[in-house]
Amino acid sequence: MRLLRLTATTIVLLVWLGAALAVLQSFITAEPPIRFGASLVAHVTGMAAGYGAAVMLILMSRSPWLERGIGTHRLARWHGWGGLLVIMLTVVHALAAVQVWSQAASIRLPAALRDLLNIPGLTTALVGTVILTLVGLASLRVVRRHISYERWHFLHLLTYLAVAFGFAHQLAGADFAGRQWLQIAWSLLYMYAFALVLRWRVLQPLFQLWRHRLRVEEIRQESPDVVSVLMSGHHLDELRAEPGQFFRWRFLTTTTWASAYPFSLSAAPTCNRLRITVKARGAGTKRIFSIPVGTLVFAEGPYGVLTSRRRRRPRVLLIAGGVGITPMRALFEVIDLPGKDVTLVYRASCEQDLVFKDELDEIAEKSGARIVYLVGPSTETANDMSAPALNRIVGDLHDHDVYLCASPRLAARVRASLMDRGFPRHQLHEERFSF
Repeated sequence: MRLLRLTATTIVLLVWLGAALAVLQSFITAEPPIRFGASLVAHVTGMAAGYGAAVMLILMSRSPWLERGIGTHRLARWHGWGGLLVIMLTVVHALAAVQVWSQAASIRLPAALRDLLNIPGLTTALVGTVILTLVGLASLRVVRRHISYERWHFLHLLTYLAVAFGFAHQLAGADFAGRQWLQIAWSLLYMYAFALVLRWRVLQPLFQLWRHRLRVEEIRQESPDVVSVLMSGHHLDELRAEPGQFFRWRFLTTTTWASAYPFSLSAAPTCNRLRITVKARGAGTKRIFSIPVGTLVFAEGPYGVLTSRRRRRPRVLLIAGGVGITPMRALFEVIDLPGKDVTLVYRASCEQDLVFKDELDEIAEKSGARIVYLVGPSTETANDMSAPALNRIVGDLHDHDVYLCASPRLAARVRASLMDRGFPRHQLHEERFSF
């Protein structure tokens, strides 16, 4: 965990150092005398937005050293806040640039905008700005609830195009024109960012598709709205997947190929089989229920740090809520502890929602681990998931590593209760899936 904190801290410091250099460069390249007006705002926000866009590409490139060192949910959180900041900086830069041109040419803003669009590269920059603005609006919580995952995912893929448009504009802009060394350094930064994206988001999954030839072997109904997808392939041990990790799955049929969903392994991986478990949450996930046997599967991963290697304490508490049992089921099967001092607390709304109950009972009987089922509406079981209640179930919580996977609301409630009771943050391990 100390290595994790060092890695995250180092990356944050490097990012802020780069941002400071980018802003400093904007002051250097600004026309003298430097005044705190629209011209300086345009310079500073343009450089900061361009640098921030490159950083966002790197953070979400799915490079293994970032995924394993920092964790997917933390990267996603950084990307969410940083992405919105980049969008706001881009919009402010565009508005300030139009204002500067309007003042310099002594013309109205609409005429200034028309003049700017006649300059090579600025039309595509405007298109990129519009795309980023749409992505920002779609990411607002009030809007996001009304957008399907498929549309949200497609819209976010367009950000690569928007960043490319912005890069072309930056090289020809006032901050870079005539400064060859700066153009080379900026180009290298973007080449590195796009190379990471190409390597880990395109080439690596394509190689895995060719190497492992993963196909759907069986669709198994676990409950009315939950199915398990069993897949078989070749050389799957080379993936080095661990229980608790997840892949982004793309099932190559005419109706599902465009969607990539993050699903955790729901059983320990073997050299020729993988299993995931899916709950119907919308039209996209519902289509997975009827995928034909033999369908080719495009899998990106493995990702995530919710593994037994994170354990530091002698005892383990696994907390699962609803379909969050999927990674906990895999961990419960393999987590290796002296005396098997493992407790699984599994909350579900009703008995019918207790997925894998027979499997879990069998694992517990063989290993000597404990299972506590909490069944009932969330209003009735809320207090059973509090830190004092969990402490009564397992004894001293501080002797445990706690693994948590549940709905965002339940996970937040458990997390807050643990933190309020002084539970060490580095002993709480979780992976959060949201869009």
